[in-house]
Amino acid sequence: MSDVISQNKPYDILVTGSTGFIGKKLLAKLSDSGYKIKAMSRSKYADTENIRYVQADAFNVDSLSAATEGIETAFYLLHSMEGSKKEWAEFANREKQQAQNFLKSATESGVKRIVYLGGLVNQSLDLSKHMKSRHDVGRILASGDIPVTELRASVIVGAEGGSYAMLRYLVERLPLMVCPKWVKSQTQPIAVDNVIDYLIGVMKNPKTTGKILEIGGPDIMTYEQLMRLYSYILNRNLNIIQIPFLTPRLSSYWIDLVTPVKASLARPLVDSLVHDSIVKDKSVQQLVPVHLKQMTEAITIAREEAKTFKPITKSAEEKTSYKVNQKILLITLCAMAFIGTTYYWMDDRTDVWQIPWLAGSVIWYAAILFAISFVKQKARLGYLIGGVLAWVTMAFWLFDNFYVVFDISLVASEPSLDVTIRNFIGVAIAGLAIFSSHNVFHKVRVYQARGEPVSESASAEVPNGARPVYNTNFS
Repeated sequence: MSDVISQNKPYDILVTGSTGFIGKKLLAKLSDSGYKIKAMSRSKYADTENIRYVQADAFNVDSLSAATEGIETAFYLLHSMEGSKKEWAEFANREKQQAQNFLKSATESGVKRIVYLGGLVNQSLDLSKHMKSRHDVGRILASGDIPVTELRASVIVGAEGGSYAMLRYLVERLPLMVCPKWVKSQTQPIAVDNVIDYLIGVMKNPKTTGKILEIGGPDIMTYEQLMRLYSYILNRNLNIIQIPFLTPRLSSYWIDLVTPVKASLARPLVDSLVHDSIVKDKSVQQLVPVHLKQMTEAITIAREEAKTFKPITKSAEEKTSYKVNQKILLITLCAMAFIGTTYYWMDDRTDVWQIPWLAGSVIWYAAILFAISFVKQKARLGYLIGGVLAWVTMAFWLFDNFYVVFDISLVASEPSLDVTIRNFIGVAIAGLAIFSSHNVFHKVRVYQARGEPVSESASAEVPNGARPVYNTNFS
């Protein structure tokens, strides 16, 4: 692809979604190549040498006028998948509204061309809500008088991408993975850098105007093979058990608990993986020749980029940080486990040696070890299990001390005074575990969002002006 800069006038190129996963990289590449670009965002940012930021909201037609004024080529990179459950249910309507508003403003401003990044899937299939919305947006943009070039991509591999985050954290955190049948669907993943190459390439080549072009990397593989490749790069084993009844909705909830990707975003991503997404039309290779990165290289680059994420710190109004709450939860879970051992060397009741009691103890200790493992990996599943365990354990120790108030023993025979004191100490520790698990479980999204102060997504669970970047490096 030629690196010759061709720009009719400064700032006649617009990048929407400029602070998103793709938008940031596209801006950087265009700027480094010498282009002067206008960048659209809901929040206001300071201009840089080659980038002029304009504040606009795609749901407000009037605010789009300033963004599209004087523009010849506009990159359309907007979506509305993230947010609360209520917002997610309406994301298709939101995306249509955004596209209609943008087309109206772009037409009035005399925009000469739109480049849109959509999703790749066989159109003859019953499309998921997410993929149907992506295609509908393309049709809306192309329904006007402005020529549109639509690129359709499968899984995009990059450090800040949702699909990559799912891949990364599932493999890193789960030595044994229970997967639905969609992991056998074929995909043609592509490195994010190659997506940027294609976006700029079609802008440079007028022959791509008005075309729908499919883009993908050099490797065709199933999502399971992609996960196994990632585990191979980590030099670790990955065991996968496939079950037929794990629906996309259940899968999204599981992903929400194990990875930093919220269920509201995981759901449409999983939906898009249900069907094969491979490049059928390879005409883009002649129009925009690009040196495609192998998946091993793409994953390695994404891993290195993720290491540069800055630690996310607590805000000034918070009394304790995420990291402090996490340490408190780990310490209290370990303390609960230690207190549990005293039933077998401090407690002189014979009840504790009965089979049901022993079986319950084994399950309880296994759950604590499981919770500790996921808490150390900063996964919400660990905080959830830790909190539930703390509630159950606190209730158990209170019932063991039931005789203190009601003169009757519920759990076993009446405990001694030392054991009674031990139970009350355990209740206090369990209460602290409940408090800390609640903090980290519900606030992890807020902390994660502070890694990148932007607001391209419609999100109700994170502060205004914030978007998650799938970073779990909290301080």
